[in-house]
Amino acid sequence: MTDSSPQIKPVYILGISCFYHDSAAVLLGDGRIIAAAQEERFSRKRHDEGFPDRAIQYCLRQAGISASNLNLVAFYDKPFTKHLDRIVETYLAVAPKGFAGFRQSLPGLMGIKLGVRKELEKRLGYRGKVLFPFHHESHAASAFFPSPFEEAAIVTVDGVGEWQTTTIGYGRGNDFEILEEIRFPHSLGLLYSAFTFYTGFKVNSGEYKVMGLAPYGEPRFVAKILNNLIDLREDGSFRLNQDYFGYMGGLTMTNKKFNVLFGGPPRKPESPLTQKEMDLARSVQDVIEMAMLRIARYAAKVTQSRNLCLAGGVALNCVANGKILRSGAFENIWIQPASDDAGGALGAAQLAHHRFLGKPRLPLTADAMQGALLGPEFSPEEIESVLRELGAVYVRLEPSDISSATADVLAQGKVVGWFQSRMEFGPRSLGARSILGDPRHPGMQKQMNLRIKFREGFRPFAPAILRERVSEYFDLDADSPYMLMVAQVRSSLRTNPADKDIDLWGIDRLNASRSSIPAVTHVDYSARIQTVDEVRNPLFHKLLRAFEARTGCPVLINTSFNVRGEPIVCSPFDAYTCFMRTGMDFLVIGPYLLDKTLQSPRVESVEWRREFALD
Repeated sequence: MTDSSPQIKPVYILGISCFYHDSAAVLLGDGRIIAAAQEERFSRKRHDEGFPDRAIQYCLRQAGISASNLNLVAFYDKPFTKHLDRIVETYLAVAPKGFAGFRQSLPGLMGIKLGVRKELEKRLGYRGKVLFPFHHESHAASAFFPSPFEEAAIVTVDGVGEWQTTTIGYGRGNDFEILEEIRFPHSLGLLYSAFTFYTGFKVNSGEYKVMGLAPYGEPRFVAKILNNLIDLREDGSFRLNQDYFGYMGGLTMTNKKFNVLFGGPPRKPESPLTQKEMDLARSVQDVIEMAMLRIARYAAKVTQSRNLCLAGGVALNCVANGKILRSGAFENIWIQPASDDAGGALGAAQLAHHRFLGKPRLPLTADAMQGALLGPEFSPEEIESVLRELGAVYVRLEPSDISSATADVLAQGKVVGWFQSRMEFGPRSLGARSILGDPRHPGMQKQMNLRIKFREGFRPFAPAILRERVSEYFDLDADSPYMLMVAQVRSSLRTNPADKDIDLWGIDRLNASRSSIPAVTHVDYSARIQTVDEVRNPLFHKLLRAFEARTGCPVLINTSFNVRGEPIVCSPFDAYTCFMRTGMDFLVIGPYLLDKTLQSPRVESVEWRREFALD
């Protein structure tokens, strides 16, 4: 007897973010995340802001559907409000000095950014309903709905959405509300970006460099920032003094008055760093931490919740996150791993599912983000086909031998490219598209930065550690699966600097060994920690256990599988190309092990680095 009852079709919702930076697509099926990816991983253009054609096609393929099967499409902000209302009003407020910037923005305002709906319909062949939630609602949704909390305070902080730059909300069950907000031009994200620009790094890309540079400096500019640039109140509310900034009516983040205040023009990009830049980085980092801690405490007071969800670009400031955790303002903190605009695509889709369609949340789990492993995966057959076509020399390992063979070469001090499982969603490599090394080697940080990543030597590396061992190595006993918490290396593991290193200062301090895991110990004894458990990433967990069995150390260096300016690798072709262009010693890609010494040298111009704009 056949079942003639009608089949219930899943509700598919596509979330999209694009046209500013970090464009992405996310697909939900009955509220569950089926797929999520940034467009940059496919286009190979870092922070690609274009329409995410390839990311969308990947999401649809992953579900085995076409655009005609979509029930809704949600865009991550209100483009008319953001790109016309705010920008026009801002330029009028500072007229006539804002006219040059307005004239430069006008073609974009009147073109694609105001025609998002038509663009979506044209590109997708989709004629259904398109929703446009507010930008910070998308951030808040991406933080609360995947969290393990039935109720929570929600804090979102970034540069700017339509008008909001900071919000405090409260979520319970299937919805949330925004309780308080701070509006443009007052923005912690833009304050940090101003110092990113002034210290010679790229805005919307180099902010994490400022965070990494901060421990080398002294906070000698904190009082100057608080007295001149930002009026920061006890409840975390603030106002920026626009006399010192150029983003309202000009084309730069700072202006001449800012230059005078800090003793000269901005550092030229790629020029040598001085103690001044280190001290500026430390000072603005201290102010951001101060502000975020006050906002968090006020959010706890307003909501009376013991749970906190964070999103927005500033939520990627893992040092500030660690301070909030240690403050005790909340018992539990959950941070969206794709807290930047890419994650807005996820939040928009979830708002459509829960608020517009009125669908309940799925049963709460420890990790609805599925370890952020939401991108493409490649079968052994697909990988081998690429390797064969490229003329690679490889051996195929048994599944049970992948971790042990990799641990063997890592224990010998070799650097390994690690390409396994589904690609990560968000800015961090979390053990699927990673470069791995032994953290016990004092020179490994500098070696990996300069010989493999081709980036500034001061940049820190993160430790990936077995979750069950984290409290033995760091002043932390909590989950940090997304590399979004900073904690101190335990004092029992620290070492006193050698006599020759005592008088080192600035970046020269990088060369001093500071602990038994020096390659992941920053100069202030801090580390940006990734905890690894069996549920989220069983193969990576197995590798760490194998490495510990050989060395007694349950920690590995984990950095993103790319070179400076390049997006994280997505495909087997990307991985092999990056492996061959760098000083990596081995590549473990699916079940295949490649030894660099056995590969035929690639005939390639050294100019290949020009493919990637410096970050």
